[in-house]
Amino acid sequence: MKFVLFASVAALSLAGCSQSPEAPAAPEATASATAEAAPEVAPSVAGSPAVAAHDGWVGRWIGVEGMFVDIQPAGDGIYTLEMQSDLDTKGTYTGTSTADGISFERGGETLVLRQSDGAATGLKWLDGKKDCLMVASGEGYCRD
Repeated sequence: MKFVLFASVAALSLAGCSQSPEAPAAPEATASATAEAAPEVAPSVAGSPAVAAHDGWVGRWIGVEGMFVDIQPAGDGIYTLEMQSDLDTKGTYTGTSTADGISFERGGETLVLRQSDGAATGLKWLDGKKDCLMVASGEGYCRD
């Protein structure tokens, strides 16, 4: 077995050294040109720019009539969302960073907390605010 492994390594080593002088060398720019031609995909995995973008959302965001969301990192694109989402619904949810925002499940429904402004929330009290997050029309949270 050792001889087969040694023979394989030796053959590979010799193959790398046996490039004929007539063969043109591969251009160095080929790898970067290929990388530039590849389409960009919105990241949504831990350690990606999408994750880092949501780290800026950590902290407390205020809604109307006592509503709030408090976002805390739980590691690797996972967040703990403590929410008072309406007068009767308060809970803590586990959220996952995605390209669209922070996805979480509440009441058996998958929702996404996403970046917004006050006007888009549909809430008069938040209108005019620029730094906001929303789940749906009528549920939004902003920072002053």
